[in-house]
Amino acid sequence: MSRRAALRRAAVREWGPPAAAVRTALAERGARALALTLTATALTALVQLVQNQSWGYGPVRALGAVRAEDPFWSALLRTPLSLFVPALDLPVWGALAQILLVFGVAEICLGRWRTLAVAYAATLAGTLYARIGVALGPEAFLGLPASDARVVDTGPSAAVVALAVYVCHQRRARFTGALVVVAMVVEVLVKDNLAGREHLAAIAVVLAVCGVREWLGRRPPRPGPGDGRPHPGPDGGGQLRVSARAAAVPGPGRRR
Repeated sequence: MSRRAALRRAAVREWGPPAAAVRTALAERGARALALTLTATALTALVQLVQNQSWGYGPVRALGAVRAEDPFWSALLRTPLSLFVPALDLPVWGALAQILLVFGVAEICLGRWRTLAVAYAATLAGTLYARIGVALGPEAFLGLPASDARVVDTGPSAAVVALAVYVCHQRRARFTGALVVVAMVVEVLVKDNLAGREHLAAIAVVLAVCGVREWLGRRPPRPGPGDGRPHPGPDGGGQLRVSARAAAVPGPGRRR
């Protein structure tokens, strides 16, 4: 087998299932399959337009800007909208492309509400980490300098990274998921800033959720007392008994 053919097979094995799911959903439901994604993209573009106006910058900051120095409940209330507030120092087309691609695949593969839950959980994880890191101080492990408390924390990047990892786990695209994690680690090593560390916090939360789901999925189901399954005898020696309900059911050649 040639190297090109091997790479093609690996790509199909890695990205084939999510690509097939996206094609099927778009063919069957069209734009309705991306209702959340299109709404999020339009909302982000609208917020970007508003915050670049002289009359809109203040309201957007008051409703969607999150800083570690803000009161906790105030920051918590601003967190949902902060996901759709693009960072002013980055091109908005990057945020829109991230939402359109990653949110779109996640919405189809995970479902609308799970996508939204993972996105908000990741954003909240980054926000909480910033507060904890600043409280720990730069001398502590995973601590942050006090100046990071004044950094405005907005944008969809943490949610995008978390969704990418979650979809890769759900669709068993392990190489792509590992590549995303490694890229975020390299980002922090090359340019250690608050945004990069929040990406790692979001990944940590998603990996924890994936680990719990895997553990729950591997647990054998507990048989109920009336489900007709054999149960071990009281002496633990391998003797089996059948529930009374199952034994009472007449067989094909029995008459009651």
